[in-house]
Amino acid sequence: MARSLHHPSREQLALSSILEALSDPVRLEIVLRLADRGEDRCSAFLALASKANLSYHFGRMREAGVIRVRLDGPSRYMSLRQDDLEARFPGLLAAVLSGARREGRARRRRSGEDGARRRGAAAAR
Repeated sequence: MARSLHHPSREQLALSSILEALSDPVRLEIVLRLADRGEDRCSAFLALASKANLSYHFGRMREAGVIRVRLDGPSRYMSLRQDDLEARFPGLLAAVLSGARREGRARRRRSGEDGARRRGAAAAR
């Protein structure tokens, strides 16, 4: 018999737990992907970390109430609890996602500039 996973109710969601869950870069990337793509299998995130590490991150986010985990046979599907988060803390998730996207664009821009500088320096030699 499959065990059921605990998910906090909407009323049990705590701001400190949610912010802590969103403070890790891997977990934030998972949340960004779920926000963009919707529900997805655990295996869709293997490029981000090892299975064991992902299991830890999924557990932290589930316990905080950021994601819902749906069991379907041997597979686990993750989804973002957008409605619950919005009802409990209006605007929080949108602000976090917006900030994370801006930060990601700035990081990509910086790495692109660094790459262009390295290529230019190599060509000058």
